[in-house]
Amino acid sequence: MKPERYDEGRFEYGEPVRVTRNVRNDGTYPGMEVGELLIRRGSVGNVIEVGTFLQDQIIFTVHFLNHGRMVGCRLEELIGAEEPWNPSRFEFRDKVVCTIDLGVKGNILFAKGTEGEVFKVLRESEQIQYHVAFQGKVLQVPEPALAPAHPETFKEPEF
Repeated sequence: MKPERYDEGRFEYGEPVRVTRNVRNDGTYPGMEVGELLIRRGSVGNVIEVGTFLQDQIIFTVHFLNHGRMVGCRLEELIGAEEPWNPSRFEFRDKVVCTIDLGVKGNILFAKGTEGEVFKVLRESEQIQYHVAFQGKVLQVPEPALAPAHPETFKEPEF
């Protein structure tokens, strides 16, 4: 049974939540470098504590059991675990390669295998798309047309 919320927009102890943004170390997580990825967006955890930061921001301590981490998240970074979510394979700044020739109006701009960098994830439609920079030009590319640039170090997201 889902816990009842006493205030709309707040999550209760034990409630499963999904993080909607990548959470990186801001310097408050011990043993990891500042800027290092702590939790990938889309991951689900359970609220274990509700507190405040600077007396005006509500912070939820979320235990991401699959990652073995407890991380502080702001309300705007969380949704209920059962709310609609469109997961993506790649994230901002991921290095990717195109799996097909990419072009505009029949003119091939980038051959299959060209490396690019994800600038934005577009989740609005049923099929995930990305703004990807290839050699200084940005194209909107559907997810199936991309692969990791370095598959040996790429870790598939867990949802």
